[in-house]
Amino acid sequence: MRHALLLPMLLLPALAQGQAPADDTDPVVAETAPTAIPLTEIRRYVAVYNAVKDAYVEPVDDQTLMKAALRGLLSDLDPHSAYLDKEEAEALLDDTEGAYVGIGVETERRPDDTLLVVAPIDGTPAQRAGLRAGDVIIAIDGEPLVSNPNPHTALRGQAGEPVTVTVTRTGEPAPRDLVIVRETIRVNSVESRLLEPGFGYLRISTFQSDTGPQVRRQLAQLTGRGATPLRGLVLDLRSNPGGLLSAAVEAADALLDDGLIVSTRGRLEYSNASFHAKPGDALAGAPVVVLVDAGTASAAEVLAGALRDHDRATIMGSRTYGKGSVQSVVPLDNGDSIKLTTARYYTPSGKSIQARGIRPDIVLRGEAARGMREQELAGHLRGDNEDAGSGPGEVIEGDAAIGRALDALKAGKATARARRRL
Repeated sequence: MRHALLLPMLLLPALAQGQAPADDTDPVVAETAPTAIPLTEIRRYVAVYNAVKDAYVEPVDDQTLMKAALRGLLSDLDPHSAYLDKEEAEALLDDTEGAYVGIGVETERRPDDTLLVVAPIDGTPAQRAGLRAGDVIIAIDGEPLVSNPNPHTALRGQAGEPVTVTVTRTGEPAPRDLVIVRETIRVNSVESRLLEPGFGYLRISTFQSDTGPQVRRQLAQLTGRGATPLRGLVLDLRSNPGGLLSAAVEAADALLDDGLIVSTRGRLEYSNASFHAKPGDALAGAPVVVLVDAGTASAAEVLAGALRDHDRATIMGSRTYGKGSVQSVVPLDNGDSIKLTTARYYTPSGKSIQARGIRPDIVLRGEAARGMREQELAGHLRGDNEDAGSGPGEVIEGDAAIGRALDALKAGKATARARRRL
């Protein structure tokens, strides 16, 4: 299972354990130094700890009990902060490199420990077995996920081993079992083709470490394939659950000449950052239509928002997921890590996507999916105007949407920077 809604992996140095004392006049150290905890709160924690240790129905060792306390400390903050054991932290790193053993699905953990399927990854066992965005995984190999502290880990294993995934699906009265064979997932995050002479198609399924260079290479191939210059591009971000923010910034930079791409804002100084485009538009201003749906989240929303705010693209599809927060990964001295929400990100116009998502310029209809928006997650960060026009998003599958986007390009309904400059 992939934690693909992670954005940039920043380091909070003063929070990592095992470090030597530092000069408290250092502004970074001072900014991250722990504040005093009231003695009454410490006493309450110790009282609860001892009560569980002494009276729980079965013996609980100190390590297990302390780890449970740490998980609870983070999970009650928001849906994306979490305590990661060593294996989970290593799996998270593997995901960003695009190779791991599993079934190939992006999920979001729910408060009851079940897993909401944000998107099956293109061409993986999960997609081939029929797992859909909006499905809820309630059991793995017959074991309910309720109260399972590591539901994602159960989907990992050895290549070639089958796993039975029990899911509930909107509109179906009973759960269904899907048998999926694990394999080594090597995600090719970018693919492209010519739809017809002069019009290209670029699909980005997730954002990993090599996505940015892949986008530039495939745009170069598209512009060099035809006998005529590229007159328009369909950029497909449907069911793209996000990934590395840096990769989304690189993709946006390939289509923008200049200007702000995204900014992040948090409480700490190094949580506040801005990313700008460098000169050079790979398509020389040819119009772009971006396809989005309820599974378009996080870094994919950053890309869509940047292109629209700069009048570089028209957004077509359904309301996006609305995951507009930044998680930082803090390694601990025992090999475990914590994933902590440290900032929100903002589009070039200063708008937050958190819980609200991006509304398309041209609406397409798809299949309504249960829980496919940040706003529905228990304990989510409150977003700006998140209740305005808060209808649920829809999952849009198939090639019909690509045809609609192509029609919009040919009819001149998409934004073209080159035309605007005339």
